[in-house]
Amino acid sequence: MADIQIPNGALSLTSSSGNVAAATATATFAAPANGTNYMTGFIITGAGATAASVVVATITGLIGGTMSFVVTVPAGATTAITPLAVTFPIPVAAAAPLTAITLTLPSLGAGNTNAAVTMTGFRL
Repeated sequence: MADIQIPNGALSLTSSSGNVAAATATATFAAPANGTNYMTGFIITGAGATAASVVVATITGLIGGTMSFVVTVPAGATTAITPLAVTFPIPVAAAAPLTAITLTLPSLGAGNTNAAVTMTGFRL
């Protein structure tokens, strides 16, 4: 992901799902006790499944509402999905102060052995 300038005084944030197999991958910036979360980008990686399919990843908690991204899952557990790496040109704020931001990738399907999501951002 490209370098984003983090504002002075901001706390840099990164969250990852870790590797999951045939399960939902989730990364979250927890709701802060004070301040506002901002998302600067994310990456979705993984491998195929027994059958090809299409799933929809979502980002919730953002100003403007939920964002959705289509992910194509190839047939074959050793075939990589095309990684989806997004860097927002302008950091996207949470819907309100004290609000969590969550990136969710549904299960890539039966036979899937690897899927992960990671998101980056900061808190002011």
